[in-house]
Amino acid sequence: MKGGDFMQMERILIQLPKPLKAKLDALRQQGYTASGYIRALLEREFRTTTHRSQRKVSNGKTRD
Repeated sequence: MKGGDFMQMERILIQLPKPLKAKLDALRQQGYTASGYIRALLEREFRTTTHRSQRKVSNGKTRD
């Protein structure tokens, strides 16, 4: 993104088990927000997933 550009954000609501929520809350002590942490996880996962899907060949097998 270039200076001055911004990405429009959408809100989602999810439910988490209490142990996962407690781990997210603990990240605040390290300077993370729950939103920022989850956003980074999703971005990383989607980059990895996209990379894997681009390696597929027409017969459906994955290249090495």
